[in-house]
Amino acid sequence: MRLVFLIVFLAGIALAGSNWLASQVLSRDIGRWRLYDAGTGPLPAQLTLTDKDAPLRVVVDLGVAGLQAMRTGRAVVTLTAATDGRTVLAKAMDFAGAQPRDTNIQMQERAFMKTAGIIDPVVSGTYIFTAGLGDAEGVSIRYADLVLRHEWGVADPRYQPIGYALMAVGFIGLVLAFGRGGGRPQNPNSQPPPPRWGRGGASA
Repeated sequence: MRLVFLIVFLAGIALAGSNWLASQVLSRDIGRWRLYDAGTGPLPAQLTLTDKDAPLRVVVDLGVAGLQAMRTGRAVVTLTAATDGRTVLAKAMDFAGAQPRDTNIQMQERAFMKTAGIIDPVVSGTYIFTAGLGDAEGVSIRYADLVLRHEWGVADPRYQPIGYALMAVGFIGLVLAFGRGGGRPQNPNSQPPPPRWGRGGASA
């Protein structure tokens, strides 16, 4: 039973970490393009993509000046992707919850990275990516970069809670299995005492 519970526990780890594994280990970056610059404004990117790029993760790397907090529901950047006259992705991004990283401590400049969406399937052809300012106030945007990443696969979001459940079952099962493996300690009074030499004992 220990082996069974160990397999269940390892399967839970695999399912719980499937999204991280797909996005961090089994993916490859296609490239980075600047879509917005504070000095020049919007800079649409015209890219040629193929069906082999799917599933395609679309990420925006946003550089800001100052220590303003990102608020939920207040769009800082709007991103659109279109091909052959039709929009395949449109996202108003607030960057709330994204972990900032310092890019220039002296100038108090930070960057936020967040996924805008997944394009799957990708129809081979020319794609135009455009970024513009949102309706959030008090955010000093320095730049907005587009980062495209080919994912090895996009895991079903339902896998993660199932993975956690399997991990819990496997862990509890292992604890119980190892706890029972030692067995109960033997009662010393359950066995007759060893023979003694001398009076009342066995003789040679």
